[in-house]
Amino acid sequence: MKNQFLLCGGIGWCLEILWTGLHSLQKGESTLCGTSSIWMFPIYGLAFVIGPISQHLTRLPFFLRGTLYTAGIYFIEYTSGTLLRHFHACPWDYSNSRCHYKGLIRLDYAPLWFCTGLFYEKVLNIGTNRESF
Repeated sequence: MKNQFLLCGGIGWCLEILWTGLHSLQKGESTLCGTSSIWMFPIYGLAFVIGPISQHLTRLPFFLRGTLYTAGIYFIEYTSGTLLRHFHACPWDYSNSRCHYKGLIRLDYAPLWFCTGLFYEKVLNIGTNRESF
């Protein structure tokens, strides 16, 4: 479990840095500098729960599994963001985005979280006999 937490935290960090680096192109920055926060590592690390949850969802279609993972990711994002915001430590604020809820989640990121959840499922099930997708 500890190794999976560290794996998920590291993957999440790398994905976030890649995502923010690509978004720097929109600002005209060709340096592709990506950013993240120390707070994000344990938040992404919580994705390790997808491993045991996926064991119970193997017979469900991938679309339903991805939707459930998306809902879980939104729950963690909203809950952790609310807690961090209480301590003035939330590293993200989506208030200027069109499809946000209380500045803590972006509904237009649903396809991204859908794919990310299924990606974590695949990574966490490598080396097992469980099939995914």
